[in-house]
Amino acid sequence: MLENVLMNSVFHMSAVMPAVLPFLIRLAAVPDIAVRSDLVELLVVAAELSLPVDADDERQVLLFGKDSDHPEREWCRAAFAAHASDLRALLKEGTFPDALISVDDRESLLRAVDPQRCPS
Repeated sequence: MLENVLMNSVFHMSAVMPAVLPFLIRLAAVPDIAVRSDLVELLVVAAELSLPVDADDERQVLLFGKDSDHPEREWCRAAFAAHASDLRALLKEGTFPDALISVDDRESLLRAVDPQRCPS
């Protein structure tokens, strides 16, 4: 499974995730691909796990580790930023059937390309 290669654990991405993100974004844009929902799910997980960890929040640090120990987070943020236009195009209204992506997941992906975006 692709998830096994891209994830080290439930809370940690593999160092290969940033290199794979551009391909995942492009593949998720293919309307008839059979694994589209799985690809979108992986993009959402990468978006959520790439968020910076508040070093003052002991619980966050315990669950996710320090950012300094996980450079893949910053690399994923850079990959999302580099492919922001592709991701925004992918997230345009009507691109996905409603069942494929929830409002929360859409917001997570939009936050990945625009980190200043506030959670809904």
